[in-house]
Amino acid sequence: MDNIKKLFKSFHHAFRGLKYVLKNEQNFQLEILIGIFVIILMFIFDIRDWQKVALFLVIFSVLVIELINTIMERVVDILKPRVHPYAQLIKDIMATTVLLASVGAIVIGIIIFYPYIKQMLLQGF
Repeated sequence: MDNIKKLFKSFHHAFRGLKYVLKNEQNFQLEILIGIFVIILMFIFDIRDWQKVALFLVIFSVLVIELINTIMERVVDILKPRVHPYAQLIKDIMATTVLLASVGAIVIGIIIFYPYIKQMLLQGF
């Protein structure tokens, strides 16, 4: 019974964290909206299963990296009273990781959706 309580407590903490980022982190909100849009496109174009898997992987990868970025920013902010020259550099590098993941996701999305969009345009919707 204690294990079930611990499990529910863990879920409670996880959902509290999710609620925080959904409410306070603009980039996470935007990435969620883009992810939902991509999922809608998956159903509109009825893409192959392996393509769906690839898109879900990149959507969740970007979201996870954004969460790690947020965590690192908060940790650096805690240390701010003793500002080290690397503090801003750490934030910048973490932002770069999100940028690279996002660019990679965009490239994969274009590669997957381009043939479907091209076919739709050629057929005149």
